[in-house]
Amino acid sequence: MERTYPCDVCNRAFKQRKYLKVHRRRHTGERPYPCNVCNKRFINTSSLKVHQGTHTGERPYCCAVCSKTFRLLQHLKIHLRVHTGERPYPCNVCNKTFTLLQHLKVHRRVHTGERPYPCDVCNKTFRDAGSRKVHQQLHSGERPYCCDVCNKTFGNKSKLKVHLRIHTGECPYRCSVCNKAFKLLNHLKAHQPVHTGERPYRCDVCNKTFINKSNLKVHFRIHTGEHPYSCDVCNRTFSNTNNLKVHHRIHSGERPYPCDMCNKTFSETSSLKVHQRVHTGERPYRCDMCKKTFRDTGSLKLHQHVHTGERPFPCDRCNKTFRDTVGLKVHQRVHTGERPYRCDLCNKTFSVKSNLKVHKRVHIGKGPYCCGVCSKMFSLKRVLKKHILSNCKQHR
Repeated sequence: MERTYPCDVCNRAFKQRKYLKVHRRRHTGERPYPCNVCNKRFINTSSLKVHQGTHTGERPYCCAVCSKTFRLLQHLKIHLRVHTGERPYPCNVCNKTFTLLQHLKVHRRVHTGERPYPCDVCNKTFRDAGSRKVHQQLHSGERPYCCDVCNKTFGNKSKLKVHLRIHTGECPYRCSVCNKAFKLLNHLKAHQPVHTGERPYRCDVCNKTFINKSNLKVHFRIHTGEHPYSCDVCNRTFSNTNNLKVHHRIHSGERPYPCDMCNKTFSETSSLKVHQRVHTGERPYRCDMCKKTFRDTGSLKLHQHVHTGERPFPCDRCNKTFRDTVGLKVHQRVHTGERPYRCDLCNKTFSVKSNLKVHKRVHIGKGPYCCGVCSKMFSLKRVLKKHILSNCKQHR
């Protein structure tokens, strides 16, 4: 029987004594091989040699398919699985497969519930050290990766890589059914059930169904009122990270999505998409009662309150109700006295922007409404109407 050398700490066995000697350094913390450039230390010479490649830039192993280069032969072998589709490590619980054994080990914790990496600040636990490291940057504020186009900073390299696609327009993940392209693989995966119609995740409160678990989780906060994501500038809270991210642009002024027809910029892609319909004339949302069409679902939904009589937004001071939040917000200025719209000529203030617009016609001296009989101009349509009915001498 072949002789082995067991570790007296963890019982792992080795075929040669020299391998056991190196392994023991993991327990003792001994790292006798320092890098002569940055003084980082390693437990063996091979690890030191690999590390030194970070300073020299040497990447001697090249992929024959895409020409990507690597410092280690093992890294090249793993990379080749991207092209071959090989995923040799299956989960024995759900049969999901992985390209790396380490990825399988982390995945298994989904089934076991194991989260062995706690944050030493807030005690939140994680399945892998990488997730914990990214999380800890929330506490430290560290954002070491900077976009060289707009100088926005990120906590990890992968987020920077995804962000750069905003500038390059790169969408490397394409749907095989409709050819729609996506910046992220998980966005493509979330999109694919659109074609199958599959919505396997059901809300046990209202029975609404969702194509993925994360959408259900965010939706459920409507029922619980949970808003776990807080803006660090104004403390406003949000039910999901994407809404917080878009909100942050109010403070930063960032509007990364330009219209290619008029160069107007937007803070989110959905707003850009709706805006573009101004140029195309597209109004894809139709009211099934009066056939009026709208550019977006929100406008259609608000319009439908005209037919139903629904006024779901009550004032918390006088209980007057409104069809939409805009009407409620304007009404609340009656109670607060707020008049945010100021005339830059006479400093008179108004609670509604349209009233300011009408008022400015006083200074201009004419309005957009013209009497077809005497050509007299009016700033208000109702005044023109009154003029036509009772005052225009040429009518008599």
